[in-house]
Amino acid sequence: MKTNVCEILGVDVPILAFTHCRDVVAAVTKAGGFGVLGAAGHTPEQLDVDLKWITDEVAGKPFGVDIIVPAKYEGSDEGGKSAADLRAMIPQGHRDFLENMMDRYGVPEMPKSDGLNVMGGDGEPPMTYSQAVPLMDVAFSHPIKLIVNALGPPPPDMIARAHEQGILVGALAGKKSHAVRHVAAGVDIIIAQGHEAGGHTGEIGTMVLVPEIVDAVHPIPVLAAGGIGTGRQVAASLALGAQGVWCGSVWLTTLEAETHPAVKDKFLAATSSDTLRSRSRTGKPARQLRSAWTDEWEGADSPGTLPMPLQPMLISEASRRVDRAALNGENVGAVKLSNYFVGQIVGQMNESISATRVVENMISEYVDVMDRLESLNDQ
Repeated sequence: MKTNVCEILGVDVPILAFTHCRDVVAAVTKAGGFGVLGAAGHTPEQLDVDLKWITDEVAGKPFGVDIIVPAKYEGSDEGGKSAADLRAMIPQGHRDFLENMMDRYGVPEMPKSDGLNVMGGDGEPPMTYSQAVPLMDVAFSHPIKLIVNALGPPPPDMIARAHEQGILVGALAGKKSHAVRHVAAGVDIIIAQGHEAGGHTGEIGTMVLVPEIVDAVHPIPVLAAGGIGTGRQVAASLALGAQGVWCGSVWLTTLEAETHPAVKDKFLAATSSDTLRSRSRTGKPARQLRSAWTDEWEGADSPGTLPMPLQPMLISEASRRVDRAALNGENVGAVKLSNYFVGQIVGQMNESISATRVVENMISEYVDVMDRLESLNDQ
């Protein structure tokens, strides 16, 4: 399983784990893979704490950070808008629809003492360049090996700062044209993310997308993403020309994962048909678990979703209310609404095991696949 990606990242196996949980980052890195901490939901202070912890935990082994810096969002053409200006753009009809939804499902309000969420408070607007800059500042102050932009081409200052410090830059691509644009901007590793993937994803399947991008950007290394969680899928990815895999969903049901308990239970019971691409969380199409939440936003009475970052600002407090009320499973309405980003691989995520064991299982199954293919040559 040794590829050029192993050499440039300094890992034993080319399995990269995207996760919002620092424990998963550390576990995968220590198992010989490469953990990447998703920082979009962190405050700079939280990110600093987590990166210090990971650095101590992995004892010199490499890891990375993933940040969302979309190229296009509401106000981006004007250099960005303040949080107050953006909040003023949210129609009252959308606020009323959301509050009515909370009432119908019996989701209580947050306690007054709970404070404001970073996405809905007075800080920088979520999923914007202004929010990403402080996160980049923190990331570059730690010994990371790779920084990735999850949505669109990395901004020039991210690439310049990374290369000045000897840090590699990665970017996700859902089309060949995206990948070509990323390479022209100076990106070192392309993550070809197929339609099956969780989160923000395009419309081209992994089987078609990966070889198309590999051919378009050679010799830049490509990682395959979307529908990958087993050794067979790793072997298929390498056969398509990828030099490694980028996995996200498969870690959400691990023992270390901080996935909401109600959502984790849903993941473990879900089939590969139980996801859909919806704008209901971020304002851009993102694959997630189908739930009452997505059904409501896709329903006939819905006012429609708002563009990024208005949609996440609109739903921020409501999402926290749902998470809080669903925590012990007693609020049936909140449990029905609860969901999260996940790919179609969720149909194979049927037990909660350690992240280390996930890596080990991938390697073991990959070896079995290669042995089976080799045996075909002997027939």
